[in-house]
Amino acid sequence: MAAVASMTGFAAAAAAAPGLSVSVELKSVNARFLEMTIRLPDELRFLEAGAREVLASRLARGKIDLRATVTRDLGASDARLNRDALGRLAAIAAEAQAAVPLAAPLGLADVLRWPGVIESGTDNAEKLQEPFSSALQEALDLLAQTRLREGAALQTALLERCDGIDRILADLRVQVPAILAIMGRKLQERMSQALVPALSGSNHLSREEVNDRIRQEVTLYGMRADVAEELQRLGTHVGEVRRLLSAGGAVGRRLDFLMQELNREANTLGSKASAIEMTNAAVELKLLIEQMREQIQNLE
Repeated sequence: MAAVASMTGFAAAAAAAPGLSVSVELKSVNARFLEMTIRLPDELRFLEAGAREVLASRLARGKIDLRATVTRDLGASDARLNRDALGRLAAIAAEAQAAVPLAAPLGLADVLRWPGVIESGTDNAEKLQEPFSSALQEALDLLAQTRLREGAALQTALLERCDGIDRILADLRVQVPAILAIMGRKLQERMSQALVPALSGSNHLSREEVNDRIRQEVTLYGMRADVAEELQRLGTHVGEVRRLLSAGGAVGRRLDFLMQELNREANTLGSKASAIEMTNAAVELKLLIEQMREQIQNLE
C-alpha cells in the first residue's frame, strides 16, 4: 500500500558556514490549497523566490509557514555592528517604550540577537545561499517524514472505519429483505381489514379487484422502500475509498468528494427506513462517515 501524507507537521534544521549558521523552521497545517508564508531576515530576502519554488516542488497542499534566522559567530574576526540596523532597532524600542512605559527595556543580548545587527564583512550571496538551501532541504525531508507518519496513522483510522461501514452494509443486506417482507405483510393485512369490508358491497368493485388493488399498493410500497441501490452505491464508494488509500499520493480532495457521496446515500437510506434497525444503521453510517470526513481534512 502506497503512502499518504498528512498536511500537519513541524520540522527544524540548521546549516553552518564560516562565521554564521542558518536555521529554518517549517510548520504545516491543513488548507484547501498550497499556501505559503515565508519570513526571512533582510540578508536572506533575495532567496524568497527560490524558497517558494522548492516548497511548491515538494508539497501539494497545506498552509506552510517558513521562518529562517541567521546566527553569527561574535568571535569571528570580521564580525561587526550594522549601525543602520542598530539605529532602526533603537527607534523601534524607543517608540515601544513610550507606548508601554512599564515594559522592560531591551538588554544587550536582545540587541545582539536582533536580525541584521551583527554582520560580516565577507557576507555574500553564495555564503548565505548554501547554508540556507541545505537547512531548507533538511527541514523539508524531516517535515515529509512527519507528514508521512501522521498520514499512515490517518490511513489506518480511515480503513478501520471502512471496515465498520462494510459490516453495517453486510448486516443490512441480510436484514432488509426480511424487514420488507414483514412490513409488506402487515401493510396488506391492515389495508385488507380497512378496505375489504367497506368496498366489498360496492357495485363497481369485486372482492378480487379490491385484493388486486391492495397487492399493487403493497408492491409500490416495497419498491419505494427498497434500499438495494443505496447499499450498492455505498459499497462502491467505500471500495473507491480503499482504492485511493491504497494508491497513495495526494488523495485528500478526491476522498473529501467521496465523503459527500457517502453522506448523501446514508441520508437516502435513513429517509427510506421502514424499521428501527434501518434507522439505527443509517445513524451509525453517518457517524462513521463524519469521522472519516474529519480525518480526511488533514490529508494532503
